[in-house]
Parts: sequence; C-alpha cells; structure tokens
Amino acid sequence: MLITLDEEQRLPAALDSVAFCDEVLVVDAGSRDRTRELAEDRGARVLVNAPWPGWVPQRRLAVAAARHDWVLAIDADERVTPALRDEIEALRRGGLSGAGYRLPRVAFYLGRFIRATDWYPDPQLRLFDRRQAGWEGGLVHESVAARGPVGRLCGELEHHPYADVSAHLRRIDRYTSLWAEQAARDGRQARLADLALAPPWAFFRNYVLKGGFLLGRAGLTVSALNAYYTLVKLAKLAEREASRRGA
Repeated sequence: MLITLDEEQRLPAALDSVAFCDEVLVVDAGSRDRTRELAEDRGARVLVNAPWPGWVPQRRLAVAAARHDWVLAIDADERVTPALRDEIEALRRGGLSGAGYRLPRVAFYLGRFIRATDWYPDPQLRLFDRRQAGWEGGLVHESVAARGPVGRLCGELEHHPYADVSAHLRRIDRYTSLWAEQAARDGRQARLADLALAPPWAFFRNYVLKGGFLLGRAGLTVSALNAYYTLVKLAKLAEREASRRGA
C-alpha cells in the first residue's frame, strides 16, 4: 500500500520492491505527472482521492481500501530490501501473528547509508493487521498505533528521503511549520531554555552519543541538520506565541 502525489521518479523502484505482495494498492492525491500510469503499468490497483486530505486521512483511506487485512505500508521513497522481503515471506508461510511488526528503516543520504544518529534504526510499524492497528497522528510525523502485541523484524526498509541538501532544507522548512502549528494546537510553549539548550543537545546526542562521528561528513551533516530542525521548529512555535500575544 502506497500513497502518492507526483512521484513518477521514485515510485517504480518502490513498486518493484513490493511486487511479491498479493495486492499492490496505490492511492493517489491527483498527480499531474505519470505516477498513476506507471503504477498501473506495474500491475498496481490505483485509486484517486483528491484534493490532498492530509497524511492520516489519506493513509487510513488506503488501509480501508485494501483487499486484505494484513497491510504492508511503504512510501514512494522507500524500498523493501531483499532481506526484508524474505523475512516477510517466511512469516506468511508460517502464519502472521499479533497486531503487527516493526521494521528497522535505514536512510540513504549523501552517498551512503546512515546507520547512526537519530535516523537509525528508526523502527517503523509498517506490517500490520488493520483489525488491530491503524494510522494516528496530527499534521506531521504520523505513525501506526497497535492494539495488540507487536513483533520486530531484522530486514531493513530502505529510505531515500532527500535528493540533496537543498531538498532536505526545503523539507525541514515545511515540516517545522507543520510541527509548530500542531504544537500550538496542543498548547505547547517554546521556553527560552528550550531554544537555548535543545538544539545543542540534539547535536551532541546525534553526533556523539548516537555515533554520527563515525560516518564522516555525512554524519556531521545529519547531526547538524537535526539540531537545526530542532531550533527552527521551536523558533516557529515561539513566533506563533509572539504573534498571538501581539494580536
């Protein structure tokens, strides 16, 4: 199961990686490129739900539209590795159990896999029984919540999140705005201590405690941008608070 919007560049590899599944379902939000055509050419069942309703509603619609209760959910920038495919196939033969399974996700960025920092192992509950689990969350960083026991798999889900640093920065700008909006709705505040301490702590945690220094320039870049993300999201929340007080 995938949700898409203008993903003609990344979608084919994602679809090829899940070709072993009994059904491949793509729910598209009104792509203007060849996303739907490419999906259909690879045998996927394509549904259109536009305009974009938000991450959680779109994902829930896709889960509800699936023809099977066990769902494997990936995005167009993700790939099921051969090791993960073999592990899932073995589970299918032996019988899937519980509410679902968490998969370790590894990002490919700046020419290498990032197996350190906050980015790894980034466990994702993506193989689940829709009768016992489903998508939850706000405007950003949605996830699957389970109402039963959850197992863990060893095979990795490959993630190709950013074409380059510029794309990474654009995503940070968009996601920090969504985070600040959701945080303001939830009544959170950006204290001065948070602004002063959270970004350097994020860098120290990523670069030192979680091994970013082992990855050379890529590890330094990821650690610095994770700290930058922390600063920007808090600064945007503080900006909202100041605007509200001045209104």
